[in-house]
Amino acid sequence: MASFKDTLPPDLFDQTTLVSLASTVAILATAYLLSLQALDRNTPGSHRFLFIWHAFDALIHFILEGSFLYHCFFSWMPLSSVSNPHALAPTAHNYLGFTNRAYGPQAAGDNPFAQLWMVYAKADRRWAGADLAVISLELLTVFVAGPLACMICYGIAKKDPRTNILMIVIATMEIYGGFITFCPEWLTMNYNLDASNFMYKWVYLVFFNMLWVFIPFYAIWVAVKDINDAFAVRSRTAAASKRK
Repeated sequence: MASFKDTLPPDLFDQTTLVSLASTVAILATAYLLSLQALDRNTPGSHRFLFIWHAFDALIHFILEGSFLYHCFFSWMPLSSVSNPHALAPTAHNYLGFTNRAYGPQAAGDNPFAQLWMVYAKADRRWAGADLAVISLELLTVFVAGPLACMICYGIAKKDPRTNILMIVIATMEIYGGFITFCPEWLTMNYNLDASNFMYKWVYLVFFNMLWVFIPFYAIWVAVKDINDAFAVRSRTAAASKRK
């Protein structure tokens, strides 16, 4: 029977992988430090957690996923320069009007952000190339969900009750986006996924992606509870006015 160590990829502790994982921790630490600056001590724990989450979410979208989009549009190499083009992650036919180019992080050489995505692409090879479904989702994620997450952080800091509506909107986007990301793989028997070891399956594919499922559901629960409480207060106020 294979030991736990045997289920880990041989390159788990190489420099690129460690830097990639450390960058995620650094972004989370930045989000936490922002919460210390922006929130007062009386902020409820649930709102403090959601501030940190949405700050982390925005930074991930802008920095990491923004870099992915950059490479999908501006990093390319001619297929003629590759000895075995079939070994590359797929680039959609006629992508950006070209049929003889391979796009994505795989074409960006030693760029640090490209190397980060190539680490994740070991578990899901679509992120090494230019997959149309992934790019379409990331355009909405970077340019719509990212700014909305910033607005939510601002709203929580200012105690604006309208922030609950934005939290429901962005949480629904995140959950829907996760489904659209992985449903094509489920329908093709996980053709582009590598779940052959613990790290790829449970850390890259399950843990990192399920964060954007369970926490959005929690955000919806908190927001709906606040909205229901507001309606309850309004109902009691209206009932009290009628008795006068």
